[in-house]
Amino acid sequence: MDVLFLIILQVIFPVFALLGAGAFLHRKYHFDLKTLSTLTTSVFLPAIAFVNIYESNIAGELLTQIVGFLLVQNFTLMIVTAIVAKAAKLETGVSATFKNSVVLNNSGNYGLPVSQLVFQGNVVGMSIQVIVMIFQNVITHTYGLFTSVSAKVRGSRIVLELLKVPIIYALMLGFLFKGFAITIPSFIWKPIENVSNAFLAVALFTLGAQVAYLKVRRPSLPLSLTIFGRLLLSPLLGLLIIMAMGLEGVTAQALFIASSFPSSRNTALFALQYGNDPDYAAEAVLLTTLLSAITVTAVVYLSQIFFTL
Repeated sequence: MDVLFLIILQVIFPVFALLGAGAFLHRKYHFDLKTLSTLTTSVFLPAIAFVNIYESNIAGELLTQIVGFLLVQNFTLMIVTAIVAKAAKLETGVSATFKNSVVLNNSGNYGLPVSQLVFQGNVVGMSIQVIVMIFQNVITHTYGLFTSVSAKVRGSRIVLELLKVPIIYALMLGFLFKGFAITIPSFIWKPIENVSNAFLAVALFTLGAQVAYLKVRRPSLPLSLTIFGRLLLSPLLGLLIIMAMGLEGVTAQALFIASSFPSSRNTALFALQYGNDPDYAAEAVLLTTLLSAITVTAVVYLSQIFFTL
């Protein structure tokens, strides 16, 4: 019960406070959602992606284990969602949003606070979550973007559309600057960092504005599939992979917990930007975030039973 209360107080409440503020302000001032979406994907996302890559400190055998786990888990989720989307005969735009809502998770503003609660004073546990967050950034802006863009264009036009997306170049520059240990002068770094810090608030305000006039609908098949896939299938799959890889201790616990986080807010941002049923995407992010207060708490509890710290 204490864990549930802390997750609600320190993670869920701050997220929904900004969502509520965005919804209220949109109803009052009528924001231009397309402009907000373009600003987020063209300015704030590239900045936070670059900063995360540039500031990361990852190496060694632990990195190999974590990346191996993440590759297997994410690739499996991609295959499963593709099969389910085809079997359910989902429309192209809905299919793209469904795939992203299951594969992409909120490992940043949700995952990091949860890890801070669970792994207080444990540097390894927090470091693992940082690696997961960076990996998710890469998946989000490669697979996630490709899935969103390919729902609207075909063939060589997909590549042309992807080349227009600033986040691709931000990731490349981040790895380049990190790999060659290039020092960035403070007068250049400071504005980049400031823009990066603004991402969370702007992204949640935008999502809040998206749902300001959202009508509560009966749970649809795609939404039900998202909730099941993101909150139940993903942690179960994570547990099976952990057992198959023979992972133990803090590594196993951290990766199991990281598998249970709700759908990424980028799912809603991409759906809005590319017109892939943004209402469904917003519902998916909101409901998985709300319900995760229960499922993540259960996973945290189980992780303490299955794996010894």
